[in-house]
Amino acid sequence: MRRLFITCLYCKKELFGRTDKKFCDPQCKSAYQYKKSKELPERFYNKVDNQLKLNRKILKKYNKGGMVTVRASMLTQEGFDPNFFTHYWKNTKGDVYLFAYEYGFFRKKERNLDKYVLIKWQNYMGF
Repeated sequence: MRRLFITCLYCKKELFGRTDKKFCDPQCKSAYQYKKSKELPERFYNKVDNQLKLNRKILKKYNKGGMVTVRASMLTQEGFDPNFFTHYWKNTKGDVYLFAYEYGFFRKKERNLDKYVLIKWQNYMGF
């Protein structure tokens, strides 16, 4: 009877032991599953969650003073997408601030430039 050579699905080394063995060690199994999951199309939830986290990171980076105005192009160059937000707050003037977690933004035109007013969530805003 001839023995067939079975190789690890990840590193292609020859396997010994059980005939139904697929990986040479737990690291190869983990690396194979990680690689396989990266080949699958990204799930909708992951896309939304990743964009919200990126938006928060960018807003936090530029809002060092509690209330800051920055050019919209600065944020969008870093990957900011204003279509992704967690909640909103409307001030007494009727301006609607969109939030990515605790960091908010309000789009406005100033001297023909698109800008964002950045704020941080405060207790008086409720919840």
